[in-house]
Amino acid sequence: MLNKKEMSSVLKSVEKPGRYIGGEYNRVVKDKKSVRCRFAFCFPDTYEIGMSNLGVRILYDVLNREGGVWCERVYAPWEDMKAKMEEYSIPLSAVESGDPLSDFDMIAFSLQYELCYTTALMMLRLGGFPIWARERGEDAPIIIGGGPCVYNSEPVAEFFDLMNIGEGEEVLPEICRLYMEMKEKGTYTKSAFLRAASHIEGVYIPSLYDVSYNDDGTIKEYKPLYPDVPKKIKKRIIEDLDKAPYPDKLIMPYVETVHDRIVLEVYRGCIRGCRFCQAGMVYRPIREKSPETLCKNAKCLYENTGYDEISLISLSISDYSQLRELTDGLLSWTDDAHVSLSLPSLRIDSFSEELMQKVSSVRTGGLTFAPEAGTQRLRDVINKNVTEEDLMRAVGIAFRGGKSSVKLYFMNGLPTETLEDIEGIAKLASDVVHKYYEMPKSERPRGVSVTISVACFVPKPFTPFQWERQDSLESLEQKQEHLRSHITDRKIRYTYHDARVSFIEAVFARGDRRLAPAIALAVEEGAMFDAWDEYFDFERWLDVFRRTGVDPDFYTTRGFATDEVLPWDIIDCGVTKEFLLRERARAYEGKTTPSCAEHCNGCGANKLGGKNKWCS
Repeated sequence: MLNKKEMSSVLKSVEKPGRYIGGEYNRVVKDKKSVRCRFAFCFPDTYEIGMSNLGVRILYDVLNREGGVWCERVYAPWEDMKAKMEEYSIPLSAVESGDPLSDFDMIAFSLQYELCYTTALMMLRLGGFPIWARERGEDAPIIIGGGPCVYNSEPVAEFFDLMNIGEGEEVLPEICRLYMEMKEKGTYTKSAFLRAASHIEGVYIPSLYDVSYNDDGTIKEYKPLYPDVPKKIKKRIIEDLDKAPYPDKLIMPYVETVHDRIVLEVYRGCIRGCRFCQAGMVYRPIREKSPETLCKNAKCLYENTGYDEISLISLSISDYSQLRELTDGLLSWTDDAHVSLSLPSLRIDSFSEELMQKVSSVRTGGLTFAPEAGTQRLRDVINKNVTEEDLMRAVGIAFRGGKSSVKLYFMNGLPTETLEDIEGIAKLASDVVHKYYEMPKSERPRGVSVTISVACFVPKPFTPFQWERQDSLESLEQKQEHLRSHITDRKIRYTYHDARVSFIEAVFARGDRRLAPAIALAVEEGAMFDAWDEYFDFERWLDVFRRTGVDPDFYTTRGFATDEVLPWDIIDCGVTKEFLLRERARAYEGKTTPSCAEHCNGCGANKLGGKNKWCS
């Protein structure tokens, strides 16, 4: 272990040493003598990104309110620091105490994106642990996975001891209490703990299930190894968000982070039913916070941080049923305090003059909308429930309000998509430019620009499109070039997602346990930061798939049969398969489904409970 002088020399030799030094204002430090469960919360990306993650902020606060538990933060070192750690045998350590991961009882990873898997496993290696759960001994910490990716845990199931399915505010403290209780009683062994933890709702212990396969490679069944282990894991939710703990302080970083601001979580879930959107399904049922609670949270955080921006976040902020009351409450003091209000994720059909005026009073810059598809036919297929008229009305409001920059999000490769739908993206962008020129010259904001950003469709678990095939890589790239050829206006800027990244993302999103050897081999050979363009190596993934006997097309361009056992069928996310199949059938009929605010469509999430006014 390096002494302080040697460590100081290492830090001076790397980019942004502030990522690693700790000591930030509002961090939590506890007396180790009073701690009975040391919890390391790991974010498999850089400090700047992890510090901005709201889920980490919430769970850090929740766990540190728990008696006997000390939760600390761990982030992935950048390549320069990783090289120094390997050169000088410096173990990966927590930011608060500087203690190595080997000193902790539990190590949890927030898995936000499939391409962060290699980074998470590399962090385990840097902590001195084998990545395979079966190779870690009795004294090793409990390794936990959570976040949106664990709704299909299978590709990484054999690396983790425990998966937290759903929201963690109640589950993680319960897991810690069970651990401390068993330690105090002298009944703790790793196997006994995991068996007992499987009885906690929202906990999935992969090692307690046997998976068998059919001759055609599809899954035959998931079989619990013991009769007391649940056959299916029901996700956990927080029923009343007004009563849920929320941080009253935020850790103040020494380096600039991605989101240096106050973030208010307005509600969870989504009243819409976009058929491609996993978040809109797995975060159901919809639960809102009251304006009173949100205004109280905002004022408290402002006083404890001094941030000059508040961002209201949800899957679709303009669908919040009390947005007027909330914005009025915030603007009653934020204007005088020179605190700006940020309203991301605005829907085209609920954008209004009133909202524009409130945004304009506190925010400059462009606006972003997501039509998702270029034609009404395809928007109906995906159940976007917006029209071209909605978009023209919204951008007209934006232009009249002084905005000259508009960004539009689309996807290509959607089910039933044709080249006409692709060409419709270019036409829609052109129509937005024309809308600007319809205004009298004296009233136009200066210099219109329209950016269209196009992602590739990835069929995700627990969506009506979970059975669909992904377009081949060649088809996705051809569609990208076809769109480029139809954009002729210099005022339209075109960006698109790398189809090769989407291909690998689909493999992991729809994969099963047989992917684990490929992921392990990639990590062994140095893969890390696959979510970063400069580190993503498509050819390496094709090579490790070939060497471990994985056919990636089995998970991507093969459509899944509606009666086959899916890798994520071990999970109950609340939304029923019957509902998803109904929505899939309506997609192919070109029929839309109204939002939850208009009509309860019987998705099944009401059985989870939750304080809301939409589920019947």
